[in-house]
Amino acid sequence: MPGKFIRRGWYQHSRLGKGRKKKQVWRRAKGRHNKTREKRKGYPVKVMVGFKKEKDARNLIEGKKPVIIMNMKELERIKKNEIAVIGKIGNKKRIEIIKAAKEKKIPVQNINIDKMLKKIQKAKEKKAKEAEKAKPHSQKKESKSSEQVQASSVKNAGREENKK
Repeated sequence: MPGKFIRRGWYQHSRLGKGRKKKQVWRRAKGRHNKTREKRKGYPVKVMVGFKKEKDARNLIEGKKPVIIMNMKELERIKKNEIAVIGKIGNKKRIEIIKAAKEKKIPVQNINIDKMLKKIQKAKEKKAKEAEKAKPHSQKKESKSSEQVQASSVKNAGREENKK
């Protein structure tokens, strides 16, 4: 039994799915001499009766019912026989949900929690380093500006004396 029905020739062109999972979808073979349509040996399997999963296993991920999580309330409501799928939300809320899911040991399907948390930690460290580098630089600017003010006032005073 094949894992996935994919259109014929998907491996040849990018627009049909070569290196692009989203484009790897089933399209009915309609050509006159199409080998998939003729169910020839060695060609992709055609979609037909008999390939459906058992009713109990349909629409499940790892034997658990997927639940789309959009906020913290939905994460708290998740049951033992359900798996979290984080929805299309902003990064701030996603990070918050990931941390809570790790604490409660809730499985998340579409994000590798440990990898994501490491990435966030690295970004925080990088931002802190940049902030440290920026602080001394900004202090120098302030001191220069006060020196420049004093120097300009001295120059102006000298000019006024010359005019008299």
